[in-house]
Amino acid sequence: MAINVQTAVDIISNLTLSLNFEIIPIENATSRICAQDVFATSFLPKFNNSAMDGYAIIYEDKNSELEIIDIIFAGDNNDKLLEKNSCIKIMTGAKIPENSTAIIPKEDIEELNDNKIKILKNVKEFQHIRYIGEDIKQNELLINIGDEINFSKIALLASQGISHIKVYKKPKVTIFTSGEELKLHYEKIESFQIYNSNTPTFISRTQELGCDVTFIGQAKDTIEAIKELVNNSLDADLIITSGGVSVGDADFTKEAFYELGFETLFDGINVKPGKPTVFGKIKDTYILNLPGNPLASALIFEMFGKILIQKFLGSKNIHQNFILGKIKDTFCTKKGKTTIIPGFFDGEFFEVSQKRSPGMVSILSSCNSMIIIDDEVETLKKDNLIKILPINWKFFSDIKKDFLTHE
Repeated sequence: MAINVQTAVDIISNLTLSLNFEIIPIENATSRICAQDVFATSFLPKFNNSAMDGYAIIYEDKNSELEIIDIIFAGDNNDKLLEKNSCIKIMTGAKIPENSTAIIPKEDIEELNDNKIKILKNVKEFQHIRYIGEDIKQNELLINIGDEINFSKIALLASQGISHIKVYKKPKVTIFTSGEELKLHYEKIESFQIYNSNTPTFISRTQELGCDVTFIGQAKDTIEAIKELVNNSLDADLIITSGGVSVGDADFTKEAFYELGFETLFDGINVKPGKPTVFGKIKDTYILNLPGNPLASALIFEMFGKILIQKFLGSKNIHQNFILGKIKDTFCTKKGKTTIIPGFFDGEFFEVSQKRSPGMVSILSSCNSMIIIDDEVETLKKDNLIKILPINWKFFSDIKKDFLTHE
């Protein structure tokens, strides 16, 4: 029996997965998921330093003529102290004298005779001093388990002298196809045949999302042929395939699954398009069998498959996030089934795609988002606020949100 959308989301979100990790150089960690809590090894800044090229002074001497008694460059280990009515020329990032209480930018002074300067502008105590630990405290938590590593996280790691990081291994995804009526894009095609667009779609999309992906071919329309491909894929974390699970005479996929001990987690979702979606596992390998229609399979993957991938990546952000926007024109639909509607969001308005047939291929190339309409909704009026889910960029949260659009 088909389940509702929220139940399907909960089943996937609540999976308990055993994830493996590896240790890699931080330069190779972009887009990987951190498998450890990372703490600061030292303060940042490590010492009080100058935020400007200028002169270190004692604040109380600000109204006096000041004699230049030394110069400190960035990287110098200079412990000289200021004397009364003196200053030290200093460069940005250089360690300041311990008794300095202000830095005067070089453009705010006048150079006098006899190696002296005069301050031309008002001075605030402690101005232009970067104090030890004001950026990062020693032992401060910098990165959490489940955080995605990006350029800014790598900057944090490098600032602490951390060269390697523990990350979760990339999920291993295997993809195969069935259905002798379909031909792969590199095969010769007859006038009565069609190309298989689903398999290249899933290969490229799972690669985009950070998986190691293997394509193992196309099965003939027999139970034994499909079983052979499944058995060859049980070293993967996840198998993705499409079609072959409806009620047609040549739909053997589901039967092949069950002969191999398939444990069903759900069989059908009360959603349009994409009801014939099956999810379960054989041994330790999960299987997501998507609808055969190209648009339906792509939209279902964006709605449920991406959550599953986030789980396998080890990310703590697994719940669909959304952007509040307005619907460009009044839109009507039928009650009774949750509906996925693709469209284009321009930052303020969501325009529904005029073409939405489940068997179409061209739709998503001109769409960047979708809305999920609750099964009780009949009309969304022009300018109504709606919840927009991105398609071609990641937008997840660590807080579960209701992403269905209601009246």
